[in-house]
Amino acid sequence: MIPSHLAPGDTKSLEGDWSEIELHRIANATDPFFEMAFGALWDEFGFKGEMEQADVIADRLNWHPLEPRNGAALRYALVLLTHHGEFVAVRDHTVIVMSEHPGAVVHMSHNLVAKDWRRSGIAGWSRALPISTALECLADLNYPVGSPITLVGEMEALDNSQPDTQIRLTAYEKAGFKMVDPARVNYLQPDFRHPVEIDKTFGPMPVPLCLMLRRVGHELDTTMGGDELLRVVHALYRMYGVGFRESDMKVVMDSLAGYPASSDTIDLLPPTLA
Repeated sequence: MIPSHLAPGDTKSLEGDWSEIELHRIANATDPFFEMAFGALWDEFGFKGEMEQADVIADRLNWHPLEPRNGAALRYALVLLTHHGEFVAVRDHTVIVMSEHPGAVVHMSHNLVAKDWRRSGIAGWSRALPISTALECLADLNYPVGSPITLVGEMEALDNSQPDTQIRLTAYEKAGFKMVDPARVNYLQPDFRHPVEIDKTFGPMPVPLCLMLRRVGHELDTTMGGDELLRVVHALYRMYGVGFRESDMKVVMDSLAGYPASSDTIDLLPPTLA
């Protein structure tokens, strides 16, 4: 828990007493805390089709940035927070470094906080943890200190009929995240279903979502270049491509043809106004 890694709007997290919080970085699928961490995520996201299968997660835990996969250096982290052995929060994320990118893109997969710990400030720390993983990964790859880091989340657009979505977007907006203008970018998340289920429906059904970004150190910027956006999305699809069949990735890769040109400028909007 490094204060300088907190987002500009997450300084409330400095006020809590976190001395009895235990942080567990799950090493592999046989780790004694894997079941608690993955189980909590699966119970929350799995039945919605928003969580990768257990075998995909187990493989990701073996990733090391010095052993590139699908043309990218990858480090996956599954981090569990407990208090006297009881579940507090869990998050998972992946650092992606491509040779054609000057820094790291961090895919913020899932973040779940126990009900009794919500509004405590622990969520702010959970949003900051990926920066430590990114710095470790960049150091392993001998990238210079100060290399850019971009945190990326995939989220639903604002829907006033869905209170949970509204709460989530408001929290990330306060934390300094911005949404890539959904009117300009039709981002697709790959189909997370098991291949057998995908084949039963005669092909993948990717999920349209919005991209949420925190460009560390540049949280106040209101635009980004089309070239940077394409690098970010390519990084996400390189990561997904390791665990998904090429045939299931084709539809999302084809969607890149409809993205803004590299020379274009894209607005970064407050998530609750996008």
